[in-house]
This record gives sequence, structure tokens and C-alpha cells, in this order.
Amino acid sequence: MPKKLPQAEMPAADYAFYGLVWAGTVMTERVDRALVKAHDLPVSWFEVMLWLASSPDPVPASVLGNSTMLSRSQVSRVVDALQGRGLVARTPSERDARSIEVSLTAEGRRAFEEADATRREVLAPVFTDLLDEDDIEALGTVWRKLKAEKEKLAQEPPAGPTRPRR
Repeated sequence: MPKKLPQAEMPAADYAFYGLVWAGTVMTERVDRALVKAHDLPVSWFEVMLWLASSPDPVPASVLGNSTMLSRSQVSRVVDALQGRGLVARTPSERDARSIEVSLTAEGRRAFEEADATRREVLAPVFTDLLDEDDIEALGTVWRKLKAEKEKLAQEPPAGPTRPRR
């Protein structure tokens, strides 16, 4: 049996990073299994629905691509699938004629609420029941910092390889 590496032997930043990766993977798999079994709704579809349900107005498709953990092409495929099931509607943007906005339909809101109840029930024993309010707030703070840095980096031009001057 392989020896487990105690946290004390691993640098704190490495331990924290791999802890985030592990927790995200384990919880995502747990939620995905439950949502597919109970609602035939993969977690990627739920994620798009979550962002839509959180907005009082239709959401530009480009914003969904920037907000979710999915690529823009994945978002497009998910929106196609959700629209095929009558859960979302695409409408031309009133602000930008070139843009499409996405919103939940009434059926989509109902499906989201049912799936969200399943997600919360599945996560409770390994997340919300386990962590206190300070833990949840700390995780939110970490996420906001990491997301803000990602957004800041997205605004900067990509750094190309530097070549020595001749």
C-alpha cells in the first residue's frame, strides 16, 4: 500500500491548490451523478441554468461563455441542448443586434428549481453541513480573488516569447 504524504511535508500553497482541485472534482462528480440520475441534466447544463436563474434579465451568450467554466463552444452546445428540451429561449439582443441573449423558459425555471434542490441535498453532507459560515465566506473570498485575476489577465495582451536583441 502506498504511503500517504502528510500535509506537513507538502508546501502549503501546493496543499491548498491540490485541495481545491480535489474538492472541485469530487463535488462536481457527485452533483453530476445525482443530477443525471434524477433529472437527466448534466452538471454542465445545470451550470448554465444556474447563471441564467441568477439573472433577472436575459443573458448575452458571450457573458455565459465568460461566466461559466465552459468554453464558448461548449456553452453553445449546452444552450442548443437546453433549447431542444424547451428549457431556454434565445432572443436577439435589444442592445446589440449582433448578439443573442438566453433566458430560462417557465419550464426551464421549474426544471432548474427541482435540479437545484437535488444539488443542495447532495452537497449538504459534504459541504454546507460540514463547513461553517466563516469557511463558506473564506471560500467565496478565494474564488472572487482568483476570478478577478483571471478577468484582469484576460484584458492584457498575451505575452509572446522574448527574443534576445542582436
